[in-house]
Amino acid sequence: MPPHQIVMATGREGDAYYEIGERYRAALSDENVQVQLVPTAGSVENLAMLRDPRSGASVALIEGGILSATETSGVESLGTVFYEPLWWFHKREILGEEANRLRGQRVSIGPEGSGTRALTLQLLKRTGMEAQVGELLALEPREAGEKLLAGQIDMAFMMTSWESRVVQQLLADDRVTLSSFAHADAFIALYPFLTKVVVPRGVTDIAKTDIAKDRPSTDVVLVATKASLVVRKDLHPAIQYLLLNAAAKIHSGPSIFNRANAFPAAEAIDIPLSDEALRFYKSGLPFLHDYFPFWMAALIGKLIILLIPILGVLYPMVRFLPRVYDWRMRSKVLRMYGELRFLEDELRSVRGTGRDTTEMVARLDRLEEQANHLRIPVAYASMLYELRNHIDLVNEGLKKHAVG
Repeated sequence: MPPHQIVMATGREGDAYYEIGERYRAALSDENVQVQLVPTAGSVENLAMLRDPRSGASVALIEGGILSATETSGVESLGTVFYEPLWWFHKREILGEEANRLRGQRVSIGPEGSGTRALTLQLLKRTGMEAQVGELLALEPREAGEKLLAGQIDMAFMMTSWESRVVQQLLADDRVTLSSFAHADAFIALYPFLTKVVVPRGVTDIAKTDIAKDRPSTDVVLVATKASLVVRKDLHPAIQYLLLNAAAKIHSGPSIFNRANAFPAAEAIDIPLSDEALRFYKSGLPFLHDYFPFWMAALIGKLIILLIPILGVLYPMVRFLPRVYDWRMRSKVLRMYGELRFLEDELRSVRGTGRDTTEMVARLDRLEEQANHLRIPVAYASMLYELRNHIDLVNEGLKKHAVG
């Protein structure tokens, strides 16, 4: 039977991952499944919890591109569910080329265990700027946003969704600027799990008179990963279907980066899709889920799978058994017919020779007694009556031989 409680690794309380986790908790509560949310530092910690059977976690949100092939054992994906751009905010007064903006600055790249930190470090190493940054800080997005607005840090990288509160707060504030990735196309060529997304000019605030005051003032090009809904391989199929159905309701809406129904998507960026996910994207929920509660649908589905081979064996047996039964009933009578035929042939051979037939009479009497005590179904009674008549005929022949 499927469990009625699961543990979901999310992110820090108040972050986008945690808020999305709350939406999953509400969706599954309608099916009487309790979802316990566990706050974490981010995707790296989420993956570690999924791979650790002692953690109790069976589902998590994980951003693409942070895993190696050796880290995917024991987990499966239910598909990608939304874009996660890498946002690059900095003080408004910081100008110059992309590389010069980072030189000597106090930069937040996300806490240990977060996907933001893992990806930002990859990009900094690729551009050779890691050693030139003044200070790398392990701040979570909300704290990084507060310190950036207060002037306590110079720059912040954060990977989160468009709907994140800290992103909306920073986009609307004149003291910070959202920077483009000048080498976005190069990053995408080098890291296939990345996608280029564009924050349109004025999407936050379209100025009515001075277009220079649009926020943002120009189109901003960002690189983004896609977050995946990931589960342990041993998670019950019925729960996977519930999560997939919830994902379709939660993530199918439009965003500035995607059209409606673009997510969830059957994409395996780092982690292979589960069998249940492949079936879901091909044909939707199993038809039993339309008529029964999820636990009953799961039970009936398992029973059907179990019954198919059983029926495959029983069907030919059901057709064959009546023939075996018919053969056994007839053989009881036919075996006695064989003995009667032997006696009749023997009588024919001694006729007119004057031999003693006492032994033959005794054998015929025993055969007649067996026929009288034979118990067979009514459907075969006619054969038994014919046998008795034939025994009487042979018996009359013996009497005539004895008289003669």
